Amino acid sequence: MGADLQGSLLDAFEDPALGSLDGLTRTELGRGAWIDVLPGWLTGADQVYGRLARDVPWQAERRQMYDRVVDVPRLLCFYGENVDLPLPILDEARDALTERYAEELGEPFRTAGLCFYRDGRDSVAWHGDRIGRGDREDTMVAILSVGEPRVLALRPRPGGSGGASGPVGSTVRYPLGHGDLIVMGGSCQRTWEHAIPKASGRVGPRISIQFRPRGVR
Repeated sequence: MGADLQGSLLDAFEDPALGSLDGLTRTELGRGAWIDVLPGWLTGADQVYGRLARDVPWQAERRQMYDRVVDVPRLLCFYGENVDLPLPILDEARDALTERYAEELGEPFRTAGLCFYRDGRDSVAWHGDRIGRGDREDTMVAILSVGEPRVLALRPRPGGSGGASGPVGSTVRYPLGHGDLIVMGGSCQRTWEHAIPKASGRVGPRISIQFRPRGVR
């Protein structure tokens, strides 16, 4: 399975490898929320995309939306605790993130949720990862993206002051793909929302790998 990827010729011949996390850049969003961003953390990302698109047991889901049941506009696969991830490089990524954020997070990243955005029609609406402890506690969600870039948008939750007193205070957008990393931390899941908006024109496929601690979805 897989949509066509217009990848980098160089990336297609590089073995997958992780770079240093020292280049992470933090942005304070306000109200205790922050994000760290590192472009191109994973080299050989197009190879990783191809393996995941082909080998992961992707599932299509349907959800209740008001008075009808609709298709979820993306494919999903979840890897729980103590489950080997589909590629060793993803286990390496989870371990590297756990080591990097050990003092700040205070616990390891344990699970991985994969989302496959096949084209610009696939998306996810505004939400926070607030099922479980994320609804009441500060936590972290680290997202590694492979495939073509898609915009990850973040905004303050409606009804709150958001980041009005901070340096951002409004919707921010990051095009993520080809091995880029973003980590959402602090109160981000409670006080901010994020989304992958639908995109017009020719939009290539993207897969995101979301690493989370225990009890956060």
